[in-house]
Amino acid sequence: MKQKPCYILGIESSCDDTAAAVLNHNKVLSNCVTNQEIHNQYGGVVPELASRAHQINIIPVVDRALAEANISKKDLNAIAYTKGPGLLGSLLVGNSFSKSMSMGLNIPLIEVNHMQAHVLAHFIENKSKKPPKFPFIGVNISGGHTQILIVNNYFEMKLIGVSLDDAIGEAFDKCGKKMGLDYPSGPLIDKLSKKGNPKRFKFPIPKVDGLNLSYSGCKTSFMNFIDKELNTNPKFIIDNLNDLCSSIQSTLIGIITQKIEAAVEETNIKTVAIGGGVSANSEIRKFLIQKERNNGWKVHIPLIEYSTDNAAMIGIVGYLKWRYKDFTDYYSVSNSRMSI
Repeated sequence: MKQKPCYILGIESSCDDTAAAVLNHNKVLSNCVTNQEIHNQYGGVVPELASRAHQINIIPVVDRALAEANISKKDLNAIAYTKGPGLLGSLLVGNSFSKSMSMGLNIPLIEVNHMQAHVLAHFIENKSKKPPKFPFIGVNISGGHTQILIVNNYFEMKLIGVSLDDAIGEAFDKCGKKMGLDYPSGPLIDKLSKKGNPKRFKFPIPKVDGLNLSYSGCKTSFMNFIDKELNTNPKFIIDNLNDLCSSIQSTLIGIITQKIEAAVEETNIKTVAIGGGVSANSEIRKFLIQKERNNGWKVHIPLIEYSTDNAAMIGIVGYLKWRYKDFTDYYSVSNSRMSI
């Protein structure tokens, strides 16, 4: 018997990407993102500019998602949106639009935790790999968060490790900015590091108790090192760019991989699923693939299109909540500091 369609519209607006996706059950029919290039000139996201750009982009991106999915808005069964965490102004745009569309179509509204969505993106239909089995270690690594979790089921996640200061993606971007690289710097550092020597320059890996992490000290050490070297050689960055990128990337990734290993050892859970923008980094992917090959880990790495902020991951959480009739009401408010 053919399964009756269940069309979920996912809307993501937590930071500087306006995204919309349509899923039929757990299958992605469209996944559209409009980037905000205006932030490049500032070396980081400007919250007020981000919220204004979302207001301009949200209707066109939703319209495109519906068109690519080849359905009408009247076919939708529910609307899922990012409640938090994120930039409050950006969240409010997605929140208000989703409520209005839900009310106009008289269909359920579903709120989604952005960080849970990164973890649950692995449950999007993928013909080449089955989703992780519970329980598993979830690792969120992005510009705003660095988290290690035990994922017991779709909506029961326990935070066991977190960055006490900067997020890993933030450290990548700030180190990149110091070297004069464009924003976002993480992908550029990854690309340039392939031509460099990761052992050329040494930067500290902080000693933090338990499974918590810290990136502020390493970032500050890198910046101070650059300033010192520029005093004696103004062309130091240009002359050593590839080695600098390779060395700082090796250190930043080493901080998180050290804690992932410790989490697996402490919990005896050998299934690891990563998510967030930094999960696209080649160094951490290489580390995890080696662990799967040599240590018996079961590793889940998202497709590139589901690693950075996207609406498909919001849509899959929306579908999972729809199955349990876990809907929200129009009084729900955005939460910039929403916990896991």
